[in-house]
Amino acid sequence: MTRSTAVAVIGAGRVATAFAARLERAGHHVVAASGRESSRDRVQRLLTRARFYQFDQANEAAEIAEVVLIGVPDDLIADVCSQLAARGSFHRGQHVLHLSGSVGLDALSSALPSGSEILSLHPLQSFPDADQGIVRLPGSAVAVTARDEEGFAYGEALARDVGGKPFRLADEVKPLYHAAAVFASNYLVAVEGMAEHLFRLAGLDDALRFFEPLARTALDATFAMGPGDALTGPAVRGDAGTIDRNLAALAERAPEAVPAYVALATVAADLAVRRGRLTAEGRARVEEALRAWS
Repeated sequence: MTRSTAVAVIGAGRVATAFAARLERAGHHVVAASGRESSRDRVQRLLTRARFYQFDQANEAAEIAEVVLIGVPDDLIADVCSQLAARGSFHRGQHVLHLSGSVGLDALSSALPSGSEILSLHPLQSFPDADQGIVRLPGSAVAVTARDEEGFAYGEALARDVGGKPFRLADEVKPLYHAAAVFASNYLVAVEGMAEHLFRLAGLDDALRFFEPLARTALDATFAMGPGDALTGPAVRGDAGTIDRNLAALAERAPEAVPAYVALATVAADLAVRRGRLTAEGRARVEEALRAWS
């Protein structure tokens, strides 16, 4: 564990609150948390020793901490950090960090003139709410991005303190890394949501219950075998007739699903070719079938 430090949370949303709660359980002192009034109950319940500050008093929270954890939405990080810097909230010896997977360290650059160190930690995990985040953090991978070896070492120690498994991530690849995370999580959910919608159109009222075994088997196979070997379906078979029938049905009953089907079939065919499971001729058949609906 890193030495016990005083932590302030600026923007006590579900991710930052869960992260801070885990730090507190590891022996750190979460002394302050700021947020909108809607965050007060969450802070008082999960960060019981932290004084709650309204968001316009965030500078007071940051001033008394050794670790300033900025947990606001990604697009606000740079502005919030700049506002804190302008109000003299940072000082030498502090570590100022954010929890975004896509935002670079430049968003924290306004903290540097004060002598503060900057870094980011991104748990590769989903947080439906703070309570589940507290449970899910242990064992999760945590991306650590820093300017130098000291920063990486400090970030890795904090990641281990919350129960995470740290790995180093270069600042310049963060947007690409986060895009991968979006595909792995958000778009996976979106695809299952579309599947539920289409099954319901086909007359399955309890759709989730019916297709859950199919979805779970596919996901389990992906991690057991790798995506290239786990892939099934008409694209990997070069089955242009099935693709055409699928798309004709979608065009009639759910035209909003056609572009997604075409895009994902293209991705599936590319994966099958790379894995050596679809011939050039098979890919040409798939492309021809998709072209009519593009």
